[in-house]
Amino acid sequence: MGFATHTREATALAQESHVIAPPKSDQHRINDRIRAREVRLIGPDGDQLGIQPVPEALRMARGLDLDLVEVAPAANPPVCRIMDYGKFRYEEAQKAKESRRKSTQVSVKEVKFRPKIGRGDFDTKVRHLIEFLEDGHKVKVTLQFRGREMAHPELGTRILDQVIESVGPLGKIDSQARLEGRSMSMVMSPDKKAAEAARKAQEAEAASAAAERDKNDVVAEESTIVNEEQES
Repeated sequence: MGFATHTREATALAQESHVIAPPKSDQHRINDRIRAREVRLIGPDGDQLGIQPVPEALRMARGLDLDLVEVAPAANPPVCRIMDYGKFRYEEAQKAKESRRKSTQVSVKEVKFRPKIGRGDFDTKVRHLIEFLEDGHKVKVTLQFRGREMAHPELGTRILDQVIESVGPLGKIDSQARLEGRSMSMVMSPDKKAAEAARKAQEAEAASAAAERDKNDVVAEESTIVNEEQES
């Protein structure tokens, strides 16, 4: 065996060991989007499964209710790994969010509302509020009154109650609403236990959705095969 052959094998092994960990980019070809005819395949536990035709690699992935993901498209042949891609994407997003939370100095953000705010603006401001809480910040929720609105503080209380209901368990009240001049405000902070419970629920939902998607793919593929056999 010549030097060139040894070099190609060493390069292939290096590529395989490099992609044992799941990919970190959001841009990957998965399942039927993979264009290569054959791939160097890595199992869900990192085991090396050798070079496989793409249809066979897809069959193996679907047999495990998982996805076939192209992790090294520049390799020859491309390297693919069997994994739960939906779950992987969700976990990577959570890790990125946690990293931002740790690297960001906790501060008090402020979100301002009006007593006569429209539903669209209300929903947008609540989304911003939730994002601040998820990033680990405290949030001062301020309701600003103008002119004759000062005669109806109950309108402000109603808006703040709607904010609390919309945020749900992700935020807890640090200081109750109080009226100061022409504004009413309260302070909310992240509820870490509730956020963790919500994260686990979303993770389970993502895993269930991925399994259902793969099941539908298998059913569609079987239907195609049956139709082709009937036509022939």
